[in-house]
Amino acid sequence: MTEAPSVLARTFWTPLFLTMLLAAIAVLVWSFGSGTLQRTVVEMLIRVVLVVGIWIFVGNSGIISFGHVGFMCLGAYAAAWFTIPPMLKQITLRGLPDILLTNQFPFWPSAFAAAVLAAVFALLIGPILMRLAGIAASIATFAMLAVINTVYANWSSVTGGTSSIVGIPIRTDLWLALAAAAGAIVVAYAYAISRSGLALRAARDDAIAAQASGVHIERERLVAFVLSAFVCGIAGVLYAHFLGIVTPDAFFLGTTFIALSMLVVGGMYSLSGAVVGVVLISTIIQLLRWLERGVSVGDTTLAIPSGSQEIAIGIVMIVILVYRPAGLMGTAELTLPGQARAKSARAQPAE
Repeated sequence: MTEAPSVLARTFWTPLFLTMLLAAIAVLVWSFGSGTLQRTVVEMLIRVVLVVGIWIFVGNSGIISFGHVGFMCLGAYAAAWFTIPPMLKQITLRGLPDILLTNQFPFWPSAFAAAVLAAVFALLIGPILMRLAGIAASIATFAMLAVINTVYANWSSVTGGTSSIVGIPIRTDLWLALAAAAGAIVVAYAYAISRSGLALRAARDDAIAAQASGVHIERERLVAFVLSAFVCGIAGVLYAHFLGIVTPDAFFLGTTFIALSMLVVGGMYSLSGAVVGVVLISTIIQLLRWLERGVSVGDTTLAIPSGSQEIAIGIVMIVILVYRPAGLMGTAELTLPGQARAKSARAQPAE
């Protein structure tokens, strides 16, 4: 706990630098980019919210979670239930409660309620999952994701089953996504420097010593789990109101792989790494999309095979893990000059 005073002295800088990075990208794209590129950046900012939400739990607890995209699913579908016009819900979602079936709620209360639903679900199942550690906990979170996906893919009267739910109002634009990403960064960093965050990282580094110091490990893990579920739920809300359509397949293995690869590439134990990983991988994905569509060189069009994105991301992960096992940022944060090295040394997890 002796870390707290020096951390508080730097509280302002890391979230400020990360927000400035994202804001600079947003302003440049808004000023000079095409509509397609702007949509790509909005998608990147939604991923920032998701990956930062995952980092709140994974980065502080040291437990790899494969299930947090399930919370994104809960938030997205709840947003759809609250905001789709009643006429459409009465046709496709007749199993909803009457209060949802016959009403269309405003965006902001709906967004908050959807995120709270994800957090409440985490609170209900968290006490069971948080008793586990290591690979057992990771497998349990994957089982949670599989259960959520199976239920949402088969509960046709409430979720539409494997069919898409359409008619969700489009509300997520570049500036809303930027504000949400900045908010997620601030929330994540505030938690990281809080007493609960410091206690959880102490348990991550040395569980026995933390317990001997009075840290209730299961409780601290649960706090991070619920908070991360809330942030991931917000990512789901943004996604639903960005595309105007949701389907269970959008919240399963593909999204999980992309999100975790961003976290690992940037640095699992660094909030800055989570954001940098999203920006880097999103840039690679966009470049590969352009190459898949083809680039004209004189009279010839050069194109790479479809599906090259996953292969390229896998190669990037292998290269970075070989040469930078802790990710690009390691345990360092973007902060004032001269402070990063000392902070990195304190944050380094025990081997």
